[in-house]
Amino acid sequence: MTSTETEVAVLFADVVGSTRLYELLGDQRARELIQLCVEIMRDATVRNRGTVIKTIGDEILAIFPTVDDAVNAGGEMQQDVGARPELLVQGQHVAIRIGCHFGPVVLENKDIFGGSVHTANRMTSQAKAGQIILSAGTVNRCSPEWRAVSRRVDVTSLRGLNEEMELYEVLWQQEDATSMLPSIAMGGMRDAQRIRVRHLDHEIVLDDARNEITMGRAEENSVVQKGTLISRLHARIELVRGRFLLVDQSTNGTFVLNADGKESFVRRDSVALQGEGCIGLGKLPDPDAADVIRFALED
Repeated sequence: MTSTETEVAVLFADVVGSTRLYELLGDQRARELIQLCVEIMRDATVRNRGTVIKTIGDEILAIFPTVDDAVNAGGEMQQDVGARPELLVQGQHVAIRIGCHFGPVVLENKDIFGGSVHTANRMTSQAKAGQIILSAGTVNRCSPEWRAVSRRVDVTSLRGLNEEMELYEVLWQQEDATSMLPSIAMGGMRDAQRIRVRHLDHEIVLDDARNEITMGRAEENSVVQKGTLISRLHARIELVRGRFLLVDQSTNGTFVLNADGKESFVRRDSVALQGEGCIGLGKLPDPDAADVIRFALED
């Protein structure tokens, strides 16, 4: 038995909620739909210079020579699964999730081993339906085009290691990179020139000259706020097509309280900010609290 060490992009993809499919449809029909998803994932792998190592139930494990090949395949998997009408079950489309990590592996007897395989599997377990999640080092190996539509969404600890790893989502629907972040309108929408964010004695202005404002308990954030419900990288505000989006990337979600009393809640999604108000990380903001995060849009 010979083994070879090499560096590859390791990709896992699996069907989300397959147990529920069996409960809803019965064994035979559910198995047919899952097999269709696996075949779609296999075909996309082959089209993009990938090698299918194995399929296990509703999951596929594949390797690619480059990260771009893997992400191209992942995007095609998501698109192709989403385009099949027969994968619509009780008004909801069957979905897949994908994780990828580039690193060293050992190829042995048509199987692969190594820490990179476990890391890729961890990326997949952190992904939600319709997502492609990459580790930070993997994103750095992407082409500029893919990096431009990648967004940091979370930080996770790896099993057996003390270190934390940043997670990035690839917004694979490139025809509209913001389509993965649907806006929830808060009143009538109109374009603003800038947004002013205040926290304690700190004030930040986001406009065309600054890309984003980040919020969370980690010290590297633009706005640092401590609390048991606050994630390290909790949320960010970014300017997209003349609108300021609050993008949540936390465990407990983000609350917005507008000056007119209107409340919004967002978790792993986004909301378009309007007018002025307060932002609460992990809980509803108290406008009278000394450390409340305030925002105001300005023309």
